[in-house]
Amino acid sequence: MTMPAVYFSHGQESGPWGTKIRSMAETVRSLGCRAESVDYQGIADPTERVVRLLEECRQVREPLILVGSSMGGHVATAAAAETGAVGLFVLAPAYYMEGFEELTPPPPAIPIVIVHGWRDDVVPVANSIRYAGNCMATLHVVNGDHRLTSNLDEINCYLRQFVTERIDAIAGRMESESTDGDGGRVPDGRLQR
Repeated sequence: MTMPAVYFSHGQESGPWGTKIRSMAETVRSLGCRAESVDYQGIADPTERVVRLLEECRQVREPLILVGSSMGGHVATAAAAETGAVGLFVLAPAYYMEGFEELTPPPPAIPIVIVHGWRDDVVPVANSIRYAGNCMATLHVVNGDHRLTSNLDEINCYLRQFVTERIDAIAGRMESESTDGDGGRVPDGRLQR
């Protein structure tokens, strides 16, 4: 079975291999997944970041899971449908930001998990509650702030569960598709996501 590739998108004030991403990457690698983190440093515009993520994911052949934090959560959400991602896991995503509400991306039709801190003073937790309610996403509200670094154990537990569920769903789909005779592959030989 082809294991998923997990692509991380960092927030506006952080870098591609900050504390949270390093910790989460270790978690997904322990499950047998490839972990990549896109470098958006020097790119302030979220739309340009989405273009960058789409470019990075263009050559991905494995099933794709997107993970993003803050603006990276917004970026991952905006790119999810076009990349063909099989799952979206976001931390304190920058949804419904005051003055920019219309830029909030519509939810992709894939499993979504949102983790947000009650004490977030950058992105109101109410924004994630609203988004999750509109699309029936799984929402975990934790006793944390915007950075969520004190909640890494909880986050990694939720991430491990989410990625494991996506792996199980992929395996089940591949097994049922293999009985169709094409092995779940599209005409150019790539594995369907």
